[in-house]
Amino acid sequence: MNISNSNLTARSPWRWIPSLYLAEGIPYVIVMTVSVVLYKRLGLSNTDIALYTSWLYLPWVIKPLWSPLVDMLRTKRFWIVVMQLLVGASLACVALTIPASNFIRYTLAFFWVMAFSSATHDIAADGFYMLALPEHQQAAFVGVRTTFYRIATIAAKGGLVILAGYLETHGFTVTSAWSVTLFAAAAFFLALFIYHAFVLPCPVADRPAARDVSQSPLTQFLHSLAIFFKQKDVKAILAFLLLYRFAEAQLVKMVAPFLLDPRIKGGLGLTTSEVGIVYGTVGVVALMLGGLIGGYVISKKGLKFWIWIMVCAMHLPDLIFVYLSYALPQSFLIISLSVAVEQFGYGFGFTAYTMVMIMVSEGEYRTVRYAIATGIMALGMMIPAMFSGWLQEQIGYQNFFFWIILSTIPGFIVVALIRIDPEFGMKKTERCG
Repeated sequence: MNISNSNLTARSPWRWIPSLYLAEGIPYVIVMTVSVVLYKRLGLSNTDIALYTSWLYLPWVIKPLWSPLVDMLRTKRFWIVVMQLLVGASLACVALTIPASNFIRYTLAFFWVMAFSSATHDIAADGFYMLALPEHQQAAFVGVRTTFYRIATIAAKGGLVILAGYLETHGFTVTSAWSVTLFAAAAFFLALFIYHAFVLPCPVADRPAARDVSQSPLTQFLHSLAIFFKQKDVKAILAFLLLYRFAEAQLVKMVAPFLLDPRIKGGLGLTTSEVGIVYGTVGVVALMLGGLIGGYVISKKGLKFWIWIMVCAMHLPDLIFVYLSYALPQSFLIISLSVAVEQFGYGFGFTAYTMVMIMVSEGEYRTVRYAIATGIMALGMMIPAMFSGWLQEQIGYQNFFFWIILSTIPGFIVVALIRIDPEFGMKKTERCG
């Protein structure tokens, strides 16, 4: 969209950074988490839910493959605005097809469109952030973008699920309740599309990237890819990126079904709205606090000092789900506190993972290397998650959560393998976008 007003080059970051990172977070959470609740309420088995929704990780796995195109074709601003329109359109199409007889086929197809649009939006938004802000403002607004990404998580994982649950209990069928909810999300994205088309700045640096005419784009991309895989200790790095979250990758797909399933099936029997409150609001706030504290303590003493504490914080609270599956507490407060403790530990422990991704991305082609690291991260989440639903249905929730505890062992092993500079993470974390 061509807007030539020279004032657009000097927009206040407060006018667009919060809304941009809301737009980045909401579709990812809808695709990865809200879809699980949706399909559970529409009657799919845990096996099908885990398999189908795990495939939706794929666009984030392979996004490094087309990230050079976002650099070379048009501006980041163009990609942001167009992808927001596509996300809104795909949300509307999911809402339209939920009542259809073949809703699984149609909704998954549009979730795929949303996933690819969202992954492309991530590439463009993160690049735009670096182009539109001078370095000192990039550091100053890191906390702002992270906070609004988490607010997006609460809005989608909490707000949308609570809204759907409210409609379910006030005269709407499950299908109509979720259709209305996703139409509301589509309308919100249409508003974001219009807002950003007029408000996003037009930085001079935001233009198609120049390339070495003596090399083809494919050659340059393969070179940047090779640099990542030729770095020292690459086997340990790959093992860490793939296995640090091996247990959590399986657990995350089964939390919402466990909370929703009736007690006769081993679940906690919560309503849709209660799941939105417990997992989508209380849990996300705890996750956010864990991440903020994790980043703060690393900045004081470095990643090497904290990484063993963080891997324990990441995995040991998974024992809470063993307790919940056996005790099946009736108290909503106990359930909420239990989920909050587990999510706080996850947020605190995940900080170490983020810092390792930054560490292995330092050097030439930093942006491409970080995109590769995030793709490997998504692969590490996708593959274990795909069989988690089948496994849970074979052995039940109690045994499944015991399996999750065993699945944390690779996470401890890979921490022992990774090499970390004792000073990495101190002070210079402010410079990492």
